[in-house]
Amino acid sequence: MSTESVTLPDLSSPYDVPAAKITEFRVNGHVMLPAVASPEEIAAWGPFIEDLAYAHADERPLDYAGMVTQVQNLWCQDDRMRAYSLGERFGRIAADLLGVDAVRIYHDQAVFKEAAGAPTPFHQDGYYFPLDGHQALTMWMPLVPVTDEMGGSMTFASGSQRLGYLGNYEISDETEAVLLEVAEREGLPMETHGAMSPGDTTWHNGWTLHRAPANDTDQLRAVMTVIFYADGLVGTEPQHEWHSKDYAKWLP
Repeated sequence: MSTESVTLPDLSSPYDVPAAKITEFRVNGHVMLPAVASPEEIAAWGPFIEDLAYAHADERPLDYAGMVTQVQNLWCQDDRMRAYSLGERFGRIAADLLGVDAVRIYHDQAVFKEAAGAPTPFHQDGYYFPLDGHQALTMWMPLVPVTDEMGGSMTFASGSQRLGYLGNYEISDETEAVLLEVAEREGLPMETHGAMSPGDTTWHNGWTLHRAPANDTDQLRAVMTVIFYADGLVGTEPQHEWHSKDYAKWLP
């Protein structure tokens, strides 16, 4: 599909987040919100994002071998993509969940689990963010049906965000066991939101431990993510190379 002629729906209309869902997010560190993008909206945006991501795949700065293909900062690659990643609907949900007046985008990221893609180990997104505080979160929106056969949606260690920084654990197979042991020692339940439709979303705090299952099908599990942080959150001195890289890429 050519991305030149596609008409893309506006994403500024509001989405009413129930109070119970806000509480669930703040207690568990994650929540599922259905149909944040309508079937009509995601039918247009999904193929556009997939095509745009693969058009810039050679520029991707990170690709976990055998796990997932990531293409970052698409909102900087195409003016039309800005309307998605900077969509007022998404930003207002993020602010409501965090309990702040406004948020800023950290970056966006297409996350494509290829057919037969391996699992993504337990990790904390916040390890990579040189930001002071707990007020950062990720929106995870499938562009295609995420079926049980694909492994469903991500698995979260509920309440793990309250532990904050858990150490110098860059995502890897080795840290899967270490972080799982932390969650088990703390008695944190493992929860998943199961199968999801295109346009559904999960939202998780930057410190929430999470992992993604393998894709055991012959179909692509295409997901788009946007990371937000509270307006006014300050940066920290770099503690490792990823902090320095993030400053260079997203906070120059």
